[in-house]
Amino acid sequence: MADDPKRRTNTTQIGAMPRAADPEPAPPPVPPRVARRRGVGPFSLRQVTLAIGVVIVAALLLTLAVQPLGSVDPGLPIPEPSAYLLGNPIPGLNPGDLAPELAGVHADGSAWQLVDLDGKPIRLADLRGKVVWLNFWTSWCPPCQSETPMLRSMDETYRNLGLALIGVQVQQTVDDGKRYAATYSLGYTIGADVSADTYRTYKAFALPTHFFIDQQGIVRKVVNGPLTEASANAIVRSLLGLPPSPPPASPLPS
Repeated sequence: MADDPKRRTNTTQIGAMPRAADPEPAPPPVPPRVARRRGVGPFSLRQVTLAIGVVIVAALLLTLAVQPLGSVDPGLPIPEPSAYLLGNPIPGLNPGDLAPELAGVHADGSAWQLVDLDGKPIRLADLRGKVVWLNFWTSWCPPCQSETPMLRSMDETYRNLGLALIGVQVQQTVDDGKRYAATYSLGYTIGADVSADTYRTYKAFALPTHFFIDQQGIVRKVVNGPLTEASANAIVRSLLGLPPSPPPASPLPS
């Protein structure tokens, strides 16, 4: 078969066609950039900020809780303890009345007598010529406790000047009275009014209550509530006929 020149030419042209270049390899993938976390240790900045905010708020709330409401004038007097009421505040005995004896008879005819912690009778008749201070109290009464050191001081100061201080313990046992006297080193007489007969006879309604009786057995002063040492001094010195206590000395200038 004769060779076709046109076909040969085409074959040559096809054989001479340049080869396509191989594609360039793709660049390696760039790893994603990891954002650097700011904070303290394992905690993020947001967590640290939140914790600081909580602490600040808690501190403000605590400050408000302990801050007194309003301002306090440093010149105002400090309130004194008040009486512990046991009944209606209706006055019974009044200044000028004859002080009842510390004994009596119950409705059923049985007799009662105020005795001390050793069982010895306490009689106003035996104390004529002395100023008698009856102090009705109990060991569970806070204002009674607060004035006990003052009573001890008054007894030590005026016992040898004509004062007979009798602490009448109301509706408590003799052992309660002994423990209390030992705790506060009390040297004055304690009356054990276990059944409150003396308390009712004197028509008291509060604890503590104070009756000041003169040398003739007449009630001269009734105080329903605790006494300050200055007030007690003024009453006792007046009844004993002593001059008023001198005012406290002013501090020397520095």
